[in-house]
Amino acid sequence: MIRSILISIIFFGSTLSVTAVAEEFDFIVSGGVDSARPVAVLPFSWQGDVNGPSQDAAAVISSDLRRSGRFNPMGRHELLQQVDNYDDVNVDLWKEKGIEAVVVGRITQVPDGRLKVAYELIDVYRKNQEIVNGKLYTSNRNKLDSYSLFVQPENLRFHAHRIADRIYEKLTGERGAFATRIAYVAVDRSVTKSHRLMVADADGYAAQEVYSSSQSIMSPAWSPDAQKLAYVSFENGRSEVFIKDIYKAGKALRVAAFEGINSAPSFSPDGNRLALTLSRDGNPEIYILDLNTGRFSRITNHYGIDTEANWTPDGQSISFTSDRGGRPQIYRKNLFGDKPVRLTYEGNYNASSSFTPDGKTMVMINRTNGLFHVAVQDVETGAMQTITETQLDESPSLAPNGSMIIYATVYRGRQVLSVVSTDGRFKARLPSKKGEVKAPVWSPFL
Repeated sequence: MIRSILISIIFFGSTLSVTAVAEEFDFIVSGGVDSARPVAVLPFSWQGDVNGPSQDAAAVISSDLRRSGRFNPMGRHELLQQVDNYDDVNVDLWKEKGIEAVVVGRITQVPDGRLKVAYELIDVYRKNQEIVNGKLYTSNRNKLDSYSLFVQPENLRFHAHRIADRIYEKLTGERGAFATRIAYVAVDRSVTKSHRLMVADADGYAAQEVYSSSQSIMSPAWSPDAQKLAYVSFENGRSEVFIKDIYKAGKALRVAAFEGINSAPSFSPDGNRLALTLSRDGNPEIYILDLNTGRFSRITNHYGIDTEANWTPDGQSISFTSDRGGRPQIYRKNLFGDKPVRLTYEGNYNASSSFTPDGKTMVMINRTNGLFHVAVQDVETGAMQTITETQLDESPSLAPNGSMIIYATVYRGRQVLSVVSTDGRFKARLPSKKGEVKAPVWSPFL
């Protein structure tokens, strides 16, 4: 029974289209808004042709901040002012409504067709007057950020994400992760090529197909430069591991096609190595493939099943799932000879581990009392906390700043994606508008 569970873990974990489509997912907040910080993002003014910009930059920024779980932007019908620059913001008016920060901005079309985008971020509660040598001066100390840039019209949405990243960092001290991407597997059994490996912006916009097949696709994994995806394909009648440069034409590179199991790829932090599960020597074990030399090194050696290797942030160790203790648990092994150390003890099943960028927290799937949920564990103390309440959770993947986790779950009988903040406070569902989705993985910073 235990081996069959782990075998299911092993197995069931072209060029990009140039046509961007609308959001692939709905975004439904299911918890945590009450504790979010109230902010206001005012519509950016427009100076240019009568058609206006193709994207609503302020709406993109507002949506990003809401999706972070840290902020609760006011609805447009609630906004107290319609201004576009710092000097016209009535700080006292916003303060009365309890708004902590206000974003204003302008978009101007310049003669060469580019757009100049400018914005200011105002901290409502920071004093904008100060006394110096007995005299009262008005200052712009409550202007937390002021920034402008020139962009091509088709890139406006991406740079709106960049602005949201700046705002998030100014207000939290933590780097934003809105201008990133997600990869996932979309399943639509009504068509011949029912499985598609997809890439989309972190908000589900501009979904593009990387690869499609009538057979299962599993375990996508980003390279650290966010240029390549490793994945498992069954197109040739068995599991094989491929690496595809998603921005270049041409076929994917097949890197593992041994008899038996080839599964669970994971790039090292430097991008030079790939951890994966192979049964080439008879038993599923963890191997490291040197992508420069093509050489494989065996890392584990046990009669149990070892799979789902993931790298620690320093690239010196891996964590992996193993049933060597009788049930699936997570172990850690230094690549330079130490014996594996068991990390998880709570519950009778722990799998799919990864680490926050600082290496202090481990994310995993935990099963307790028959329920599969996303959990986090303090690496130093071993204290574990379950942070989801959804059903049959799997494939958790951290945002590159460690603030959010995207994962696959089941909602109303079909597979969907969900997100949860690492502290468990904010929760949202991302059901696809067609078919089912699984195996999400968040890209590194772009």
